[in-house]
Order: sequence, then C-alpha cells, then structure tokens
Amino acid sequence: MTARLADIAAQAGVSEATVSRVLNGKPGVAAATRESVLAALDVLGYERPVRLRQRSAGLVGLITPELDNPIFPALAQVIGQALTRQGYTPVLATQTPGGSTEDELTEMLVDRGVSGIIFVSGLHADTTADMQRYDRLRAQGVPYVLVNGFSPKVQAPFVSPDDRAAMHLAVTHLAALGHTRIGLALGPRRFVPVLRKIEGFQHAMDERLGIGPAESETLIQHSLYTLEGGQAAAAGLIARGCTAVVCASDMMALGAIRAARQQGLHVPKDISVVGFDDSPLIAFTDPPLTTIRQPVQAMGQAAVRALLEEIGGTPAPHSEFVFMPELVVRGSTASSPTRNADA
Repeated sequence: MTARLADIAAQAGVSEATVSRVLNGKPGVAAATRESVLAALDVLGYERPVRLRQRSAGLVGLITPELDNPIFPALAQVIGQALTRQGYTPVLATQTPGGSTEDELTEMLVDRGVSGIIFVSGLHADTTADMQRYDRLRAQGVPYVLVNGFSPKVQAPFVSPDDRAAMHLAVTHLAALGHTRIGLALGPRRFVPVLRKIEGFQHAMDERLGIGPAESETLIQHSLYTLEGGQAAAAGLIARGCTAVVCASDMMALGAIRAARQQGLHVPKDISVVGFDDSPLIAFTDPPLTTIRQPVQAMGQAAVRALLEEIGGTPAPHSEFVFMPELVVRGSTASSPTRNADA
C-alpha cells in the first residue's frame, strides 16, 4: 500500500499524506488537488474507491461515422472527456457500413433514456436527407447538438469548422509557392462541408490566381473520404497537370501521396499535397503532412457546452458556431516545379 501511495503521490505531484486524505474521504483538501489525485489513480490504472465514484448525472449519446478516420476518435475523446468532467457518462454509438443506421442508433439511445445526443458528421450534413427526423427527436423531448454540417430546416445548435476559410488558407499557401494548377480532392457533392469547401476553393482560386469558377471546376475531383478515394482523385488531378492537390481529409492526402509515388513523382519536389483535419500521428508520415488543422478541442467543448445548456433548460442559440481552422506547414508542400525550373 505504501508503494501504491508513493506512486500516486508522484503522479499527482502531492504528498502521500494528501493522497491518503483523498482516498479516505477526509476534509481539508482543495478541489483541484482532489481531482489531481483521482486523475493519477485513473492514469496509473488503479480502481477508485467506491465512495469516491461520482454518481452519473445521466447518459449522453455520441453518434459518429466509422472510426477508421482518426479525426472521429479524436473528436469523440474530447467530447467524452468534457462530458465526464460535467458528471455525464458518454455513450459512443458508431455507424459502420452494413451496420446500424443513424436512425437506429438514435432510437437505441432514446430507449436507454439518454439526456441528450451529439451527432458528428451525420445526416444533418447531407443535403438530400430528410431533416424531419430531427424535428421528431425534438418532439420526444431529447436535446441534441449537430457537429460538422448545417441545415436551416433544423432548429438546433450547430458546431462546424470554417470550411471556406480552410480552402482559402490552403490555396493562398500553395499560390505563394508558385503553384497555379491546384486541384481539389473531396467527397460527394451532396454534403454541406463539401459544398462549402468548393465555394472557398473557387473564391480563393479567383482571388489569388485569377482563375474563374468555370476553369477551377475542372480542377475539382469528387471521390470517397478514404485513402483509396484520395488516391483515385489525385490520379485524375495529376493527369490534368496539377502540381498541387488539396484534400478534404488527411486520409485522402495519404492516398494522394501514394498516387504521386506510383507515377514516379516525388512529394513535394514534383507535386505538393495538403490534407485536412491534422489527425493524430499525421505529423509522423513520410513526408510529414502539411494540413489544415480542425479546431477539435474547441469544437468538442463547444458542442458539450451547447448540449448541457439545452439539457439545463437554457437553450443555446439555434444557429451555427463556426471555428477558424489553422494551416500547419510541414514537409509535403514546396515550391512549384515550374518555379524551380525557371530559377
């Protein structure tokens, strides 16, 4: 027990006597110190004493697409931690191809008496989907918040990155490097984030390079949000003479790099690639990926705050909270090969 106390004290940065007071439920310990000791218990894998376990304020559902794309587990982790800090228990429900649909997962969560639901990149982002499903959910008295996507037909708080600004950042960066044939690889056109990225891309191409919408439309390739989708889209864009490719996800960007290498091209000497998300571990790819960082921490925390306000009866504005992304320059972008040749 003494060794265990010493480990917990070292991890929490407090004395063994303080750890003992917390574990025995004694008074005289600051709330922040108490939380540090409990966090140390969790980190070291020790079970919390029964009397220190908080009674959950309720369950909150979190519905995400497949977890293959690392941005979704990252967002789920931020949301889960924020909910736990507020005393709620997160319940993660994941859609998989051929598995449960968003409607089925929603019904399952409602049947289990969740206090609210956070939808990430759900049907609210699909312009062809029936938005009345969200009206029916509200009629059941279940508060919800929608992340990544927007519909004026749905009265709820939305949380999104600024997709238009993201494309402006990417195009501005590549144009400054001398690229004029810049391609855009992204998902199906029916999704709101895709439409917004196209708007931002075309506006930036016009503003920075004088390339109008009709011409920039030929530099846009739709595919799937997967490595293979990025590979297929990039192959088409390279065939059209693009020296740089902006991708709508980091997974697609890795596929674009693979497509370039299959054609004997070097990234970034022959072709530059920009991703989107700044997923965990993406800084360690070969080459390290230049990407647009989604403000995952801020977005996740905002989604939880908005939901808890809805649950508490003081609803957040039924509008969209838009968060500014950030360009992270690493090793997959460089000067245009035509600029190098001129030099």
